[in-house]
Amino acid sequence: MYAIVDFKGKQLKVEKDRVLKVPYLAGKEAGTEIEMDKILLFQGDKKTKIGKPIVKKVKVIAEVLEHGKDKKIIVFKKKEEKVIVENMVTDRIIQKLKLKILRSNRSDSDKSEKDNFFGGNYGS
Repeated sequence: MYAIVDFKGKQLKVEKDRVLKVPYLAGKEAGTEIEMDKILLFQGDKKTKIGKPIVKKVKVIAEVLEHGKDKKIIVFKKKEEKVIVENMVTDRIIQKLKLKILRSNRSDSDKSEKDNFFGGNYGS
């Protein structure tokens, strides 16, 4: 069972008990839980749900493990007209998340939108 989640502009493949490195979230200390609500795809035990644009009634909860820094990135800038060359090294601040819960809240007894369209089951 896995899901593809849009988290701060990045698409991440998440699975239960997997540890991820994500961009820093201000105000979230180690031990707090984060709920991800933009789920683009959910692969369950039997079915795959693809969002249009997001999948509803699916919940992904992760726990913040720690804050830290990722490996350094070298940024190189060169301007054509001037003879300016800049080298800059930056550290990206990240958080490590451990996924706790990945589940679909929809039961099999729920009717699909096609069954409820105009009050009957047309075209199936």
